[in-house]
Amino acid sequence: MRVFPWGFWLLYVASAPARGDSGSKARSCAEVRQLYGAKGFSLSGVPQAEISGEHLRICPQGYTCCTSEMEENFANKSRSEFEAMMKEAGRSVQATLTAQHRSFDGYFQDLLNKSEKALYDAFPSMYGELYTQNMKVFKDLYSELRRYYRSSNINLEEALNEFWTRLLERLFKLMNPQYHITDEYLDCMVKHAEQHKPFGEVPRDLKVKATRAFIAARSYAQGFLVGSDVVKKVSQVSLSHECTRAIMKLMYCPHCRGMSNVKPCNNYCLNVVKGCLANQADLNTEWKYLMDSLIVVADRIDGPYNVDTVIGTIHMRIAEAISNLQENKDSITAKVFQGCGNPKIGTKSSSSEDKKRRGKVTLEAKSSAQALEMLVLDAKGNLTALKTYWITLPSSLCSKKVMASSASDDKCWNGMTRGSYLPEVMGDGLANQINNPEVEVDITKPDMTIRQQIMQLKIMTNRLGNANIGNDVDFQDTSDDMSGSGSGDSCPDDVCGKRLSKSPSTRQPETHAIPKQSGHGVSGASSRSLPSASLLLLLSVAVIAPQHLWR
Repeated sequence: MRVFPWGFWLLYVASAPARGDSGSKARSCAEVRQLYGAKGFSLSGVPQAEISGEHLRICPQGYTCCTSEMEENFANKSRSEFEAMMKEAGRSVQATLTAQHRSFDGYFQDLLNKSEKALYDAFPSMYGELYTQNMKVFKDLYSELRRYYRSSNINLEEALNEFWTRLLERLFKLMNPQYHITDEYLDCMVKHAEQHKPFGEVPRDLKVKATRAFIAARSYAQGFLVGSDVVKKVSQVSLSHECTRAIMKLMYCPHCRGMSNVKPCNNYCLNVVKGCLANQADLNTEWKYLMDSLIVVADRIDGPYNVDTVIGTIHMRIAEAISNLQENKDSITAKVFQGCGNPKIGTKSSSSEDKKRRGKVTLEAKSSAQALEMLVLDAKGNLTALKTYWITLPSSLCSKKVMASSASDDKCWNGMTRGSYLPEVMGDGLANQINNPEVEVDITKPDMTIRQQIMQLKIMTNRLGNANIGNDVDFQDTSDDMSGSGSGDSCPDDVCGKRLSKSPSTRQPETHAIPKQSGHGVSGASSRSLPSASLLLLLSVAVIAPQHLWR
């Protein structure tokens, strides 16, 4: 009888491919065949029982139910399915932000529409020709206000000043029909109007309150749209080749290995997804700043800026201003004649329109403050819930989509077999993936699409920060840097709610530049500009000189 040497037998056992489960008989591939067919692939060429797996390039090369073609098809399928998971998660966030924008936008537009309608309903009977002959002036005002709110390039203060100027010119002529008043005379009259305050304090007061209310409302509405757009663009970023391999190994290799009922280990899943979404996690800091900024401005809108009262009573303030002019017509006319001279007597006779009611106008305004309070409360709840979206996305996908096992499970798929998963879970963001055991990530090459979206978040946060203190900000793509564009530690105090100014500015809108992308990351703040060539030369000499002296 021939006996095999023990060394040869041990070598044979060690080199034999491992099976999904221990046993001498090849396992059936029925479950894999069923899954493969359910995914839309042909069962032609699919093994009936396990085969040797030396041909596999992604899954472990033990006994397997997958051919090379099946492995490739599963890899492509896992890629499309994971990208679909990302888009589905993103659509949920987009839907939340879009719904918040729609609710506030509808509320704000309704406020403006009701104010305009109240003016059109009441002014004809109150002012007669003073209104009917100047309807376009009022229509143009509301049109300009809407255009500004919709982000048109309009200077709101100039639009309000223009309204009061045009209104004063027309009312002055109507209240003095017996005079021939030329355009040159009107120019003189307008120059003297500021010191005489023909409309009382209404223009100044309305300009301050309306400007800060409109700036806050516009920036607030834009913030939701920018957030939604960022999520949409980031959710469309394609997976890398390395990530596709890791996702395949996570989702379908256990099926190939004959372990269809074994769930992936939770920490294993987290490392795979964190590696795949490393760039997305870098959105976290600026995303959180945006959510915080929206919450701060929401409090302003429902608090100090009193949007409900300011926007909903514009028609009442205009009526108050006209009444002030009517009551002080004689004294204002005398002061204008004194400063500009007496105009020539015209051919028209004195009108009776100025003899209409001049008493204090009382118009009712239906308050919708409670509706605004509910809108803001709902928005703040949703914004708070979305703050950690990007860094909680991996755990959310693993638990709800990949259906990973519990963290304590030691009989889960660990990427090689059934067992426990020993490597530690990586941190969030690109820099923390340098030692990721599951996904090869080049931390020196950040995704530029995502870097651009990080910059969009910074720009919108800056706009909200200015809106919070009553400043209007317009942006132009003209520079390579902007204030506060560092690595995520640039949240202004006034944006994060630490300092809240009480006096809004009525200056011209500031202009900030949208930085262009260069290199692998985001450029630093403008206050941290690059040193000049001469300065670098001096620093070099300062470093080298002591070395020579020491020698």
